[in-house]
Amino acid sequence: MKQIVALLLVAVAPVAAGGVQAGIKAWQSGDTATAVAIWKPLAAKGDADAQFNLAQAYRLGKGAPVDLAQAQALYEQAARKGHVDAQTSLGLLQFQNGNRSSALRWLKAAADAGEPRALLVYGTALFNGDGVPRDTVTAYAMVSRAAAQGLEPAKATLGEMDQIIPLADRQAGVALALEWAKPKATPSPKATSAPPKMASSASRPVMPAPAKPATPANASGSWRVQLGAFSQRASADALFGKLSASGALAGKQPVLVPSGSMTRLQAGPYVSRQEAAAACKTLMAQGQACFPVPAR
Repeated sequence: MKQIVALLLVAVAPVAAGGVQAGIKAWQSGDTATAVAIWKPLAAKGDADAQFNLAQAYRLGKGAPVDLAQAQALYEQAARKGHVDAQTSLGLLQFQNGNRSSALRWLKAAADAGEPRALLVYGTALFNGDGVPRDTVTAYAMVSRAAAQGLEPAKATLGEMDQIIPLADRQAGVALALEWAKPKATPSPKATSAPPKMASSASRPVMPAPAKPATPANASGSWRVQLGAFSQRASADALFGKLSASGALAGKQPVLVPSGSMTRLQAGPYVSRQEAAAACKTLMAQGQACFPVPAR
């Protein structure tokens, strides 16, 4: 498991948001020293995105000397503000360093927000009973969610779980994952004397542009199924072709949703969440990660 944690930690890259954008551009152009100089004063003022990016620089030794203690301190400052990427990176770093109790606390917070790396590591800990009570159903649900977001180590881990976890527990895990995927009810707004606290832009998903609704009655629907995320569009096309050929997506159309450097493969439409969930249940029984998502 330590190897998985190390791999996921190395894979993290700085993210762009708000006032740190100039630093991101400098970083991406190779001028990491300028990036660090831009982020330092912003981090000192409490900007969570700057704290996270500066922590990355100290951890990687780019634009600043390697300083894991400083990186961890900055990760924690951002994590305490609810920065999901910082929570994940802090948890992975602590886990790698042997501080499992604190690591799992941060990874659980990030997993609850749906972060795929946190879902994989915390789900694996649940499967092994490593620092938390063993729970194969929740473990399978978490790793399934990570795999559905295209995380390759999660796909491999899910395949191993399929060989070990009894079918009944896997089915219960699928049902739990589908329950988590249900849209949360939005509470009615209440009057307040202060503006609402905005979440860090680094923890908000990139939303696709609204899709135009289909006009034919038999092609309408406000739900889709999400089948994975890919760095290459050809991989998404290949998976859709494979599933279409098997008849699992008969009559459905592929929808490719850009999300940063990744392309998310969705298929639909489905007239209701229940219909999409039923399609996912069938697909996941065949070993394909799948979650219902609203068409946007």
